[in-house]
Amino acid sequence: MEHISIHSLIEGYKNRRFSPVEITRNFLDRVSELQDLNAYITVTEEIALKQAEIAEKKYMANEATGILEGIPLSYKDNLNTKGIQTTSGSKIDRDFIPDENAHVVSTLQREGAIHLGKVNMHEYAFGITSNNPFYGAVKNPWNKDYAPGGSSGGSGAAVAAGLSVASIGTDTAGSIRIPASSCGVIGLKPTHGLINPAGVKHISWTLDHIGPLTKNMKDMAIMMEAMTGMSYTSSLKEDVRGLRIGVPKNYFNEGIDENTASLYNQALKDLESLGAVLIEIDIPFTPEDLALSFGIGIAEAGFVHENSIVSALDSFGLDVKASLEHSHAITALDYIKALKRKGQLTVQFERLFEQVDVLATPTIPITPQKIGEEMVEINGVTDSVFNTMIRIPAVFDLTGQPALSIPCGIANNGLPVGLQLAAANHNEKILMHAGYAYEQTFLKEFYKKREELLGFAINK
Repeated sequence: MEHISIHSLIEGYKNRRFSPVEITRNFLDRVSELQDLNAYITVTEEIALKQAEIAEKKYMANEATGILEGIPLSYKDNLNTKGIQTTSGSKIDRDFIPDENAHVVSTLQREGAIHLGKVNMHEYAFGITSNNPFYGAVKNPWNKDYAPGGSSGGSGAAVAAGLSVASIGTDTAGSIRIPASSCGVIGLKPTHGLINPAGVKHISWTLDHIGPLTKNMKDMAIMMEAMTGMSYTSSLKEDVRGLRIGVPKNYFNEGIDENTASLYNQALKDLESLGAVLIEIDIPFTPEDLALSFGIGIAEAGFVHENSIVSALDSFGLDVKASLEHSHAITALDYIKALKRKGQLTVQFERLFEQVDVLATPTIPITPQKIGEEMVEINGVTDSVFNTMIRIPAVFDLTGQPALSIPCGIANNGLPVGLQLAAANHNEKILMHAGYAYEQTFLKEFYKKREELLGFAINK
């Protein structure tokens, strides 16, 4: 039994132990078997098999040069795919069929990736539960009564449950990292603008990011190489002696549930045991700053959806409708003030990263909540699930710096917990380095449990 990864598949193809067509059929069968997770909106079986046949011929002729040749991927349904329904999880765009691929889709297909289909999401990426009113709630593979996070919930569920090797999501206030943490996989929000956003249905061009979700750090590095053309696998080193890890004195360590806090603190001790240096650091961020992301995001979303607000307001789900109705109440002055403060925060965090190499925080303050739950209590304080979940990850959508979520354990309720590592702009390589070192020493048992519960292996 061989657990599936990008590296293991490519090696297997090259050694003729299995073929892209065989593997693609296995994935399609698994998607069919696990339909109850509701991870996919559209399965592109015919396209996937044709692409697999092309990849197979290339391997047979020793002409497979793509980084992802024969690797089955899924795409969040707000990324345009030529000739394929792209709903953005909405009723309004149910019949939208793009004429062109999103830039990132074209890039990955040039590297030989196989397109399994479009995964489910929170409507128009406007939430963090993926409880979609039109295509049904995505379910968390660890416990189907619970949400997988969002808005890229289908991506998180698909990767965790072996319904695609990796997936491409989007992140405006945590929408890659929240599902990664909730589903026990790895998710990266790269530096703002590093991945070309052309062909993506935006919430906010100022805050939106595109990034991958994978099962392990090596797959993450390979995906980033395919998406950017830059080297990342060379950064996968286990030696982190002397690496400066920032430990927040404020904000990121506030309002965290006890179980999450315990696993986070243990992860810090684990990193220190590897030789990393823990440095307590003041965080230049407040709850008032977090409100800026609402002002920027909702104002820009009002522009993006202007025509639909006028002509089809009642066709939005209730939560999205409420947000869009509020968009017109945001003044130009408020928007400009928010953008100015955003710039100040970016500079302040860049200065913070002169003091430390990586900042370590919990990814989210709590484990996933049950599907349909809207409120949560932490340490006697009640707030909405939405506000609670975005409170930590949304910071780096506002500042634009890269942030990685990697598992750091399993809570008492049997659901995974994530550790967030953030770094200076365009320093994704240090995140690869730190994440890989932590993974190699401390996540083998977690991965074993995850694969026992959710895994998909090759019988070869």
